Amino acid sequence: MTDIKKMLDTIVKAADGRQAEGITVLDVQEQTTVAEYFVICSGNSTPQIKAISGEIEKKLKEQDITPLHIEGYVAANWILMDYGGIVVHIFHKEMREFYNLERLWQDSKVIEKRS
Repeated sequence: MTDIKKMLDTIVKAADGRQAEGITVLDVQEQTTVAEYFVICSGNSTPQIKAISGEIEKKLKEQDITPLHIEGYVAANWILMDYGGIVVHIFHKEMREFYNLERLWQDSKVIEKRS
């Protein structure tokens, strides 16, 4: 398993462990140079969204992987975690519906989708 695949697996498992909803992994390599993959998920409350973010950060830190940047943690309507090749988007449900990244990146290949 390549490092980025291991990172993706860790991120998905960490988000799932905090009951993130609608976990979706998009391969965006053909559409942008910003990242290779987007992980998109949502939570039902500010504490849950922060817990998802914290769990992802903790599990990756155990592998000596730290984010390049984290944005939106204070308001926690949309937390963006930039890990270089992987960008994680953790939305409050309403914000996810509003921004609808899956539609914006609809030409991307869906690698994984969990309810």
